[in-house]
Amino acid sequence: MIDLIVFSVGNNRYALNIENIQRIIQSKSLTDIPNVNALVDGMMSYEDSVIKVLNFRKLIGLNTYEDELEKLFNTLIEAHVDWVESFKDSINNDVEFKKTTDPHKCELGQWLDSFNSYDDEISVIINNLMRNHKNLHSKGAEILEVLNYDKSKAQEMVKTDLLDIFSLTMSSLESFVSEVDTVANSLQKLILFEKDKISFAIKVDSIEDIAHIEESMIMSSNDEHNINDFLELQGVLDIDGVLINVIKTVDLPS
Repeated sequence: MIDLIVFSVGNNRYALNIENIQRIIQSKSLTDIPNVNALVDGMMSYEDSVIKVLNFRKLIGLNTYEDELEKLFNTLIEAHVDWVESFKDSINNDVEFKKTTDPHKCELGQWLDSFNSYDDEISVIINNLMRNHKNLHSKGAEILEVLNYDKSKAQEMVKTDLLDIFSLTMSSLESFVSEVDTVANSLQKLILFEKDKISFAIKVDSIEDIAHIEESMIMSSNDEHNINDFLELQGVLDIDGVLINVIKTVDLPS
């Protein structure tokens, strides 16, 4: 039997033998290293040592977590601009409003419900965003009720109430995007790894599980096992229909 730490990066799952893992911690702010390999994000102090941090997304050729978050939230901003425009059209032109007024059912609400940050500054921003976002949808639901018996009042509520709340929501979203680097750090994890007496950290999106398996369960893959000079795969593991890439070796670029 072997024990593997399973982690996610983008839509993919990977696994590392637990024998080489010292600890898993929350991602931290890093210090830049001049002229370092592009796969290394920087360095950090850990206990009595200074160690480098290898970005696994960069290692496998994905966009950075920061880029993905910024892209996501720009899309969510556009979606809520469309939400308000559709709402105004519904109130003013008697068009059925087909979007949700439940703050937990839109894409932003679902993302917020799953969000958990250990950073106090980000927690303040996220709490403001959650409050404004909830108020936006709640006010929308209230106005739709008023529309049933007083169209003029509903139209006035859009102008005086809904648009003000929308402005606050957009401001909160923009504040969130402006702190995307801090947000990314508060979400990602660091796997403290040791190979050949060299310690370094591997930055991943999230930790999924610990898998206890027979090594014979690892199947060969048609993909190239050598992803690049610093990452080699052993094969693929199927756990409950989820395919996991099992890592044979990972090295720190010099």
